[in-house]
Amino acid sequence: MAGVTPDVGEVELLKRGVNKSTPDDLILKLYTNNKTPAEADVVGDYTECTADGYSAKTLTGANWTVQTTLGVSEASYAQQTFSLTESATVYGYFITNNDETILIFAEKFSDGPYNIPSGGGDIKVTPKIRLD
Repeated sequence: MAGVTPDVGEVELLKRGVNKSTPDDLILKLYTNNKTPAEADVVGDYTECTADGYSAKTLTGANWTVQTTLGVSEASYAQQTFSLTESATVYGYFITNNDETILIFAEKFSDGPYNIPSGGGDIKVTPKIRLD
């Protein structure tokens, strides 16, 4: 499934673009509730993973790649690996601002959910933000 840049994320990205809001690094998180991203979503709609070994990842601004293909603009980031040390069911990922108060983007795994066994395991995510 293609991800969603929700309304609040579009507004935040526009504010950053016109220098009304100060840009900062973004935060990548995994979510564990069975949620399909939607335009009206906010941060509180996603249940962040709490499994042992999990920690959110900071996405440094300078490391994004931005391109436009067939009328769709997309920013992508290098693949990130989350290493969990206990069982978890993870449905997708979401990206917030650095204060973790604004939802920038969310995507449900098209081949998920990922069921991590009791001994732990890795989840690899290539974060992106899409505007179309």
